Amino acid sequence: MNPHAFDTASARSYAEGPPRQVPGYASLHRMVSLLLAERTPSDGRVLVLGAGGGQELKALAEAHSGWLFDGVDPSVDMLRLADEVAAPHRERIRLHEGTIDAAPAGPFDAATSILTFHFIPADERLATLRHLHRRLKTGAPLVLVHLSFPQTEPDRSTWIARHVAFGLSNGTDPAHAESARQAIASRLTILSPEDEVAMLGQAGFPVASLFYAGLSLRGWVAYAG
Repeated sequence: MNPHAFDTASARSYAEGPPRQVPGYASLHRMVSLLLAERTPSDGRVLVLGAGGGQELKALAEAHSGWLFDGVDPSVDMLRLADEVAAPHRERIRLHEGTIDAAPAGPFDAATSILTFHFIPADERLATLRHLHRRLKTGAPLVLVHLSFPQTEPDRSTWIARHVAFGLSNGTDPAHAESARQAIASRLTILSPEDEVAMLGQAGFPVASLFYAGLSLRGWVAYAG
């Protein structure tokens, strides 16, 4: 992940983006919470990759008073924001600046990575999943949500256009929408859903189930083998 992807100004405006650009965002964290709770004990340790912003940490900490969290993000500005947003639960949260290499060894009872993996370069995706796997207990859940749609034309362009149109319909500034379109088309790392599941299998997650599909975004719950 690019540590400079979110500077101070971007970090401050981040909270406005996902609700406008992610279909069903208001329910997404609740779904993640329920899926993790199926296998995570009441005193479980949870690893959050891409914890900047703090919305995920805040939601999970509010729902599970006994869970402990380690949040990792390469952007110091986003981590500062996470610390502010999740401040009421600060005693249960440790934040780490960096990529997955900065995460503690664990073992963790669960892990999440929400709206993060499309920022990870293609040549680092498999290694990142393997690092996550090594930090999880056998059978522990991993929840992933990020951009994933067919990568052959004309489908690819169609799904990018749908993503932009949804944001515009929710009040996204047209200039920001155009910037997002360019990023998705040329800078972000996006795989087809089939390739996502195959890569999870390569990384040691033989069971992966789709639980969320919102236009161009997909979410899976996978289990460490």
